[in-house]
Amino acid sequence: MDSAHRPKLKTAFKKARVIAPLHTAGPVAVTPDGSRLVTCVGEDALLTDVKAGVEICRFAGDTEFITSLCITPSSSHLLLFTSSLSLRIYEIPSAAVPQTKLIKPVRVIARAHDAPVHVCKADPTSTYLASGSADGVVKVWDILRGYVTHLFKGHGGVVSALAFNYPFDPSSVVREQKMQLITASVDTRIRIFDLSAAAARASGGSKPEAVLEGHVSVPRGLDVSADGKWLVSGGRDSVVLIWDISSKASPAKKSAKGKGKETEFAPVLHKTIPVLERVEAVGLLHPDEDLAGAPSGPGKLRFYTGGEKGLVRIWDAREGNVLFTLGQEQDEATEDQEEQRQIVNAIYVPAVSTIVSVHADQNILFHSLSTQTLSRQLIGFNDEIIDATFLSPNLPLQASAPSPLSDTHVALATNSSLIRVYSTSSLDARLIAGHSEIVLCLDRGAQGRVLASGSKDRSARIWAPVRPREGEDAPAVPDWRCVAICEGHAESVGAIAMSRKAFSGDAAPSGSGGESLRFMFTGSQDRTIKMWDLSAVPLSASADGAAVKCRSLTTHKAHDKDINSLDVAPNDRMLVSGSQDRTAKVWEIEYVASGAGVRGELRLLGTCKGHKRGVWCVRFGRAERVLATGSGDKTVKLWNLDDFTCVKTFEGHTNSVLRVDFLNAGMQMVSTASDGLVKLWNVRDEECAATMDNHEDKVWALAVSSDESTIVSGAADSVVTFWQDCTEEQQVEKETQRAKLVEKEQDLQNYLALHDYRNAILLALSMGQPGRLHTLFASLTSSSPSFSPSSSPSSPSSSSITGHAAVDEVLRTLPGADLARLLRYVRDWNARARTSAVAQRVLHAVVKLRAAEDVARAFDEEAAFNAASAAPGDDEEGFGKAVAVGEVVPLEGRGTTALKELIDSLIPYTERHLTRMEKLLQDSYVVEHLLSEMDDGLFGELGDDDEDSDAAIDVDRAVGVAA
Repeated sequence: MDSAHRPKLKTAFKKARVIAPLHTAGPVAVTPDGSRLVTCVGEDALLTDVKAGVEICRFAGDTEFITSLCITPSSSHLLLFTSSLSLRIYEIPSAAVPQTKLIKPVRVIARAHDAPVHVCKADPTSTYLASGSADGVVKVWDILRGYVTHLFKGHGGVVSALAFNYPFDPSSVVREQKMQLITASVDTRIRIFDLSAAAARASGGSKPEAVLEGHVSVPRGLDVSADGKWLVSGGRDSVVLIWDISSKASPAKKSAKGKGKETEFAPVLHKTIPVLERVEAVGLLHPDEDLAGAPSGPGKLRFYTGGEKGLVRIWDAREGNVLFTLGQEQDEATEDQEEQRQIVNAIYVPAVSTIVSVHADQNILFHSLSTQTLSRQLIGFNDEIIDATFLSPNLPLQASAPSPLSDTHVALATNSSLIRVYSTSSLDARLIAGHSEIVLCLDRGAQGRVLASGSKDRSARIWAPVRPREGEDAPAVPDWRCVAICEGHAESVGAIAMSRKAFSGDAAPSGSGGESLRFMFTGSQDRTIKMWDLSAVPLSASADGAAVKCRSLTTHKAHDKDINSLDVAPNDRMLVSGSQDRTAKVWEIEYVASGAGVRGELRLLGTCKGHKRGVWCVRFGRAERVLATGSGDKTVKLWNLDDFTCVKTFEGHTNSVLRVDFLNAGMQMVSTASDGLVKLWNVRDEECAATMDNHEDKVWALAVSSDESTIVSGAADSVVTFWQDCTEEQQVEKETQRAKLVEKEQDLQNYLALHDYRNAILLALSMGQPGRLHTLFASLTSSSPSFSPSSSPSSPSSSSITGHAAVDEVLRTLPGADLARLLRYVRDWNARARTSAVAQRVLHAVVKLRAAEDVARAFDEEAAFNAASAAPGDDEEGFGKAVAVGEVVPLEGRGTTALKELIDSLIPYTERHLTRMEKLLQDSYVVEHLLSEMDDGLFGELGDDDEDSDAAIDVDRAVGVAA
């Protein structure tokens, strides 16, 4: 390849996006505006931006599982109960900027109940919180002050549902001050308590106003209409009851007291509606809710139910019939699948006309009431990620990849029979159902327009997107339907590869228009490779179309052990298979499509031998005739396809290499391994160019986008990471930093030439160049006239400590943080004999020119600066809050430890230098004595005593200067 047209090597990838576990188990809450979602992952609560799909923050837990949580209607506080029986109250951050620091609770009540709390609810004014525990006790809390306002006992077991009733009649001039709490428990009874102070005094504080009996199983949902007239309750007895709880004689009620009041308030059962499924959630819709195809109005009473069938149904309470159903009902579902699909909670969000259903399989579905469609689906937990591939469902047939519509979605195979299809720009996803066992492998065809999957159910399936009807907007994540089934293997299908050419083209059978697929290969645990004819498979699915049964063109027993990987060459002429038998075999593909039919065959070309463990992955080069293999022996090998010899070996992973792929026209490779790392390799020099680390377990999945700007890695830790190419950004940043450094270097030279020592010292300190500072101070010492023997004491430089009065002034007025940095440089210089003289002179100047309080304050200011610029993730006490630079008061004495360490390191070396100088002085006297003795012995007879004394004086002076 011409060097002028050779692409630049990629050197860096940044973590652009992560799909991590969103909801593993426990309760879920949605803010009233529907923009944020609180879910539980392990023992932590997460706040997620629903639209952007970004985790905003995590709330610090107490290492115990969360049993119940709720959000106040004002979206100001999150209230949650844990298995340790504690109540934790958090302030929800209003900013949408992600925070890496855990949100601490503003109040913790250690033992809020004597038994686990399974239901809690905040009142409409965000003032009170009601909580019901497993021992039948209901408490009402003041949220801001944290104390109990009401305590209700007498429930016959676990409290199963709570609802507040604050009636509001728009036609009334004065709002009726009525506050009721409605509870349900496993004794099947519904109790209504009056929360007003007068009622509490009259009834002794804990007796209910009314007890409603009508259910024969646990009521799981309660809701009250806005006017306080209707109560709806649904339970596991498969019925929904409509109660009229309005008082018949309201004037008498207001004046009555004691028992008279109890007799006046008598709710009646208005209607019983059989829903024919166990109800886990029920709620009333807003009277003005605009339902497609159903009129709205103040007289309408409609409610929703969610239960064991996994569907949300909208009912007309007066007629008792279903208006419409949200969700897809599956005809062929196993008992285990039905159990996983059932709804455990449903939340109505009137602000956005949405019902959020939470399912037992940790999926969260957003159903739009206005369009009666699934507007968003969030998958809570993916388990182990086994395989991944990019998809382009909206790519037109005439377009060629890469284009803006390429790689808009990514498909994931997990430890499940359901395939996940995610949007690459958000957390919105869809589940593809069809396989009856775990899906083991994925591949894409026609440049991502279709998806192929192989499963443990011994079959392979081909999926195509359902095209939107004319006039309809394309959904964020389209639905995928099975358009073809390939059955014939005796064991699970663990490897799959589709033809790399998009369509059959000129070789297509007549009448196909050149828009049909070509072929596909599957490798199985039965050690055979099958070739399938896909010429009859459509590229898009219809809503009611049946799947095509594909025909096997050829079958070959290829290996002695399981087949782990297959790949088709870019020109569709070769196939490679990798196996646990430690070999990779290259096959020639013969595919002929004519009017008489389609014929396909495989012919073995050669075997690549050399790995010491099983081959996990095989990939053809996209630009050159090479083959890459990743093996359990921790290496990646590059093979020549002419003679099937190993030409390069890449070593660096510490465990089995599981996936490998080519980048940059074959000049680079990317690999993933069981050590949790993703490595980028330069093929020419066999070196690792970059290592990406965001996984804690085996990285089974690897996918590269068409434009090679994004790498997706998925691991057994249920984390999917999107790595974005940032090579150019880093190069631009380096160039910018280099230009700034050159400018500073020039400024420093200019300051020195102009003898502007203040700016020179400050610039050298800001650049972090102790060598330049040392040279500057040393040049002052050597060039200063105050150190020459001939200088007079009255000269201007003789009074300078450092050798120049301007430098003395700089040290006297140096800012605190810069002074602390300079003293650290002095400490380093002082540790070497060659630079100790300058260190001692600067240290002497600082001690003479600055008070001890100034030095201590300098280290305090440095501690304040470090605290202000510390990463948000630092979780130390005292450093968690941002502190303004130079703010010394809250960090008084913080620099004491650093100052003590500095002095402790200065003293030993200073003492050593002093000892050395004293020894040098003593040695000078010995030299003087020897010289005088030599002079007496050699020249004594000459009798020139005056000259001897003059020589001794000169030697003494010379030794003194040297010392």
